[in-house]
Amino acid sequence: MSDNILASPKPLVFIRMPEVRRRTGLSKTTIYKRIHERTFPAAVPLGDGMVAWVEAEVDAWQAERLAERSPPAPGETDLPKAA
Repeated sequence: MSDNILASPKPLVFIRMPEVRRRTGLSKTTIYKRIHERTFPAAVPLGDGMVAWVEAEVDAWQAERLAERSPPAPGETDLPKAA
């Protein structure tokens, strides 16, 4: 993920699990599985059993997913077709 997060001009913001789930669409189990696999940003311990994620790291993870997406074939659109 981001190695130089502290040097970013953007303020450091922590987000909790419900917000991480809302933004990513992933389940809690999947998030922790991917953290274990080192394919998702690790949580930051806040104390008393509480953890949060660095918002910029979650944003970067999402941007990486978009960058991995293959472009549509010629003549195709990535928008869903109307019913």
